[in-house]
Amino acid sequence: MPEKGAKTVSTYSWIFRSNPMIHWWFKVLTLTAFLGILIVWGNDGWNIGDLQKDFLTVVNFTRTIDPNLTQTHENLSSTIQSRRNLTRTHQSLSQTHENLSPKIDVTQHQSNSNLTNFSSQHQLNLTNFSSPILVNPINPPKPSTLDWISAKLEPNYSSNLLAGWLASGGEPCKDSKTLDISIPRLDGQNRIELSTGDIHEFVFQALDDSGKPHCLGGDYFETDLSGESWKSRPPIKDLGNGTYSFSLQVHPDFAGNYSLAVILLFRHFEGLKFSPGRFAFDKTLRKIPISFHKSSLQLPELTQCRKSDYARDVWSGRWTRHGKNDRCRISNDGRYRCLEPNFPCQSPWCDGSLGLLESNGWTYSTHCSFRLFSRKSAWSCLNNRWIFFWGDSNHCDTVRNILHFILDVPEIKTVPRLFDMNITNSKDPSQRVRITSIFNGHPNSTGNYQGLNSLRDEGYREVLKQYFSHETVPDSVIMNSGLHDGVFWSNIRRFIKGAEGAAAFWAEVVESVRRRGLVAPEIIYRTTVATGGYARRLAFNPHKMEAFNGVFLDKLRQFGVVNWVIDDFDMTYPWHYDNRCNDGVHYGRAPAKMRWRDGEVGHQYFVDLMLGHVLLNALCAR
Repeated sequence: MPEKGAKTVSTYSWIFRSNPMIHWWFKVLTLTAFLGILIVWGNDGWNIGDLQKDFLTVVNFTRTIDPNLTQTHENLSSTIQSRRNLTRTHQSLSQTHENLSPKIDVTQHQSNSNLTNFSSQHQLNLTNFSSPILVNPINPPKPSTLDWISAKLEPNYSSNLLAGWLASGGEPCKDSKTLDISIPRLDGQNRIELSTGDIHEFVFQALDDSGKPHCLGGDYFETDLSGESWKSRPPIKDLGNGTYSFSLQVHPDFAGNYSLAVILLFRHFEGLKFSPGRFAFDKTLRKIPISFHKSSLQLPELTQCRKSDYARDVWSGRWTRHGKNDRCRISNDGRYRCLEPNFPCQSPWCDGSLGLLESNGWTYSTHCSFRLFSRKSAWSCLNNRWIFFWGDSNHCDTVRNILHFILDVPEIKTVPRLFDMNITNSKDPSQRVRITSIFNGHPNSTGNYQGLNSLRDEGYREVLKQYFSHETVPDSVIMNSGLHDGVFWSNIRRFIKGAEGAAAFWAEVVESVRRRGLVAPEIIYRTTVATGGYARRLAFNPHKMEAFNGVFLDKLRQFGVVNWVIDDFDMTYPWHYDNRCNDGVHYGRAPAKMRWRDGEVGHQYFVDLMLGHVLLNALCAR
């Protein structure tokens, strides 16, 4: 063995001998190989990540591959190639503006003279809102799952509203007021096309009388999106610095031509003033035609509202039309029986007989859809229940419309401000419902313009408490603050205090029921209507009523009083621009073939009748 070992070493001993020439060539080859690797890596953005991926791919191919995996491997290769191209795409991103469709030219409007004074922050905001278009103008990326448009009541709504109302804005803004707006992605376009299904968000800038950006929020813009069979209020956000955003969405079933209107009603919280009429601006700043083309995208199908659906504080619904009778005329009793009573709803927009709504085909839906009750199903819902209403005189109209149109109790001609009655089904005497309605506009039912301040009257408080002091208490309470608050409270700070006191009162009433071992009634907050036509400028204008709705709901939540919400403000908003569906402050006035406020004979009452059905949905939902 030693000899073999010695022989082996002797045979290969030349390798280990010192040889300067060999060492020199080895260094040259090593350096050449290293430089070659650097050169290869530098070409076409190639990196070590690609080397790793390619190596893995080669290894996969060298193995025995099951035929079923061939397609998977091809998809993997495609993905790897896409990632290789990502660097090139990013490097050429600055050139994508040249490829944008001429229908929406972001570059053109970002260079608009009105925007030359934008701060870099404003430009950043505009870029962020535009980014879905800039990433890929030809085939913009689609979310894996779409959702319906929505709005939210911001946390600490009351304190944030008060802070905005008190904000001075500093020297550049204190004497400036909004006169116009700039919508970079929409202004100046000959034709605007958007896809259905998607939520399209746009940011715009308030401009002062010199055309410069206004740097304070608090302006109240009305927005309306209307088509032949669609009416909705695009939700708008105040970003607090003179910029605002709104969102548009249309369901694929309603592709077509639309009109977008933007109206500046009040500037910098002036609608919240004690006497806002003289501050009303009320100018239509934009009326933009938009074509929504049908896309293959599908929104989640609406389902009939469940109890949990009424936990949402703010709704963002729409009115859709599913039938129309162009020859419909008002009848002698003031009603519009345009469609047959059994004309069916179209799923998923509603369930039941659409003809019973007497709307000539219109119905309302939001994040869920509603059942339209027949007489029979309504009585089954309300049988042996006690429903307690507390609010303004709009409740009187709603109760009467429920009795006349839904429960078929025509003998009760009017519902006064103080109403308490056990009502029996004439076709089934075993069925009955108790309905109570207490006016909150004034401690005296013949008075007006006290609103929540009515609760300061001890006698009025005792009247309310006695309905909850016996062994039988209401099953449900439907309340709102009401239009009278808009007249009484001199400013938003005082209303916040009044709303807090009202919420504390109702918290005490509910707790007193629980302390006696009884089941407390469910509390449903029904937001106050959006006043219409001429009333849009008055003390109970939409700006103030929307703020008051948010404040009172915020306080009811803080005191743990409210269970469910019905957003009648959102329901009435698309119809509040004129007086066809309202007299300014009521949407449910009894039908009559008489001259109406807008000069025409008769008026539409279906908006409040829809509210009646929505109330029954909330009361009877599981």
